[in-house]
Amino acid sequence: MRPKTQQTFNLKVILVCLLVTFFLIFILRSSLTYSDGNQTRILPTFSTKPVECGDATNKIPRSIAQALIHYSTTTITPQQTLKEISVTAKVLEKKSPCNFLVFGLGHDSLMWSSLNYGGRTVFLEEDEAWIGQIKKRFPMLESYHVTYDSKVNQADNLMEVGKGTECTAVDDPRYSMCQLALKGLPKEIYETKWDLIMVDAPTGYYDEAPGRMTAIYTAGMMARNKDEGETDVFVHDVNREVEDKFSMAFLCDRYMKKQEGRLRHFTIPSHKDGSDRPFCPDSQVNHA
Repeated sequence: MRPKTQQTFNLKVILVCLLVTFFLIFILRSSLTYSDGNQTRILPTFSTKPVECGDATNKIPRSIAQALIHYSTTTITPQQTLKEISVTAKVLEKKSPCNFLVFGLGHDSLMWSSLNYGGRTVFLEEDEAWIGQIKKRFPMLESYHVTYDSKVNQADNLMEVGKGTECTAVDDPRYSMCQLALKGLPKEIYETKWDLIMVDAPTGYYDEAPGRMTAIYTAGMMARNKDEGETDVFVHDVNREVEDKFSMAFLCDRYMKKQEGRLRHFTIPSHKDGSDRPFCPDSQVNHA
């Protein structure tokens, strides 16, 4: 989640454009409507009358303003590419304001929070010191420290563990008997029904790193454990073996909607809505 400093002007411009677009969509959603008899017309909320200085009627939300200024001036850009970001942004465009859970806190966090304006965006981060740094800059971001007991070099063993009946039984992760389930998250994380979940952490590029095995599994179980509806789950860095294998095994090949670069998008239905669904449907080969 924490990229190296890059001079990527084009991505900066696109991020700013995305934020402006979402703000305009927000304004249009709040427009007034009236009927002239045969059709319904939209009245924009913008006023053409002179206003007093300080009038907050049409003022841009402070969080959006901060995001625009930040991404217009920073030389640090998100680790995801424009095409990868656009996959999640399109889903947020349809679903926001919503509940959005992100594994990882980084330079893109302000962007995700702003694109979900009016909703709740929560970040789970392994590095407590890093949380402190980000909070100093962006105190409005909601984040929690998470401790992971796993390591990347345990991935093969955890994959075998995940095939057991204790791991394919759909249950609240905090009460699960599966070794892959994260049980130490804050209570409200388990009790919130998440509409989107992004897995872009914890660290997973060396053997002693915690890896994303448990985060991927837990994201999938949270989605299945909802009373009804679907959850959009995104996994980044699927070019790596752990993210590749664990996303396909526990988020399921047939639930995958799209892969763009290193990002996969899955749509997982509730397994508690009365339907008799297997943990994973029969696999398929090709995806868009």
